[in-house]
Amino acid sequence: MNPLVVRENLAGYAFIFPAMVIIGLFGLFPILYAGYMSIHNWTASQGRSYCQAGVEGIQTLDGVGGAAWVWQSASALISNCLTNYNEIIGDWSGALFFVLGCGLLLLAYWLWNHAFENFHEYKLVYQLGVAFAVVGLGLFTIAYGWAKLSARGDEDFLQGLVYTFYYAFGSVPLQLGLGLTLAYLLFQNIRGKQFYRTILFIPYITPAVASAVVFRIVFSSRDSSLANQFLTFFGGDSQGWIAESQPFWNALFGWNLQGFWAGPSMALVTVILLGVWTYTGYNAVIFLAGLGAIPIDLYEAARVDGASEWHLFRYITLPMISPVTFYLSVLAFIGTFKAFNSIYVMRDAYSQGTTDAAAIVIFDTFYKANQFGYAAAQAIVLFLIIFALTQIQRTVFESRVFYG
Repeated sequence: MNPLVVRENLAGYAFIFPAMVIIGLFGLFPILYAGYMSIHNWTASQGRSYCQAGVEGIQTLDGVGGAAWVWQSASALISNCLTNYNEIIGDWSGALFFVLGCGLLLLAYWLWNHAFENFHEYKLVYQLGVAFAVVGLGLFTIAYGWAKLSARGDEDFLQGLVYTFYYAFGSVPLQLGLGLTLAYLLFQNIRGKQFYRTILFIPYITPAVASAVVFRIVFSSRDSSLANQFLTFFGGDSQGWIAESQPFWNALFGWNLQGFWAGPSMALVTVILLGVWTYTGYNAVIFLAGLGAIPIDLYEAARVDGASEWHLFRYITLPMISPVTFYLSVLAFIGTFKAFNSIYVMRDAYSQGTTDAAAIVIFDTFYKANQFGYAAAQAIVLFLIIFALTQIQRTVFESRVFYG
């Protein structure tokens, strides 16, 4: 090999070595060590490995040979090593059905796109019909799998995943939508836009605990709280807000919705409002950077051709900032699934745990119950969910990103 090439490679590795060390120590090592802890009966200190119990079980398989011995040994070893995970999941067939249902929804998405990409009038109705049928089958499979998981799995952790889902899909679209709207308004030639940009960014740099404390005061269940005074001024009734465990629509309008489709509790909606308030300004600033990178010539040429402001926004602005939108959406969903600080401060005993997202449940398992191994297993499951969600976003949305 050319000595010059070797020297250049070594120089490159030398430059990235500090970053590799930092990522390895503070990124990869904690994940691997959490996986190691998750296969132990680890409470106040390291306890017995569940895998060791599996090995001892293999040694008791007398009179079994050949393929049967291999199968039973592998089953015993895996089953024992995954003791904590078995307790979390409860029913692995339910998890399989749930994943299968998600896969069917992705298949329906592909069928929908394929129907319009290969447009044939005589096939379009048939292809769209198949896509809708697959959607229905996917939703049924997800519901069936989740019912099996809920019946035998860790109720607190699985319910925490539901609250995390509410929190993520309730706050991220609002953060991105409001952030883009504000960025588009501030991108216009208006007075004092630098001041407005600074004001919008302040919630993001405000300490999370301080913001949560202020929101607890504003959305207190007392009649004298600012939120209740606002409602009563317009003729409404005082609400429990952070102390209300009922679904938001039930508490606000007196409805009687039940189950998953009843939506988040009023307490969790209050936490969602805090998340939107915190990150909307940050998203707006990032969107502003993306808007500033769009060539002005594109807008001028479109105006010459008679394009309206809506056409400019729809066919120039949105495609050109799609990389920024994709970046922010991925980071936002990862952040909401890991959210802890603000939710922990905002939680209230009267909300009956309806704000306890997955990260809160993991913390309680670790800190209050002192079940370190079990908490590590919960953290690994949450990590895998975040990883899968990120990959799904890449699969569904990255192909629609316009990189110029």
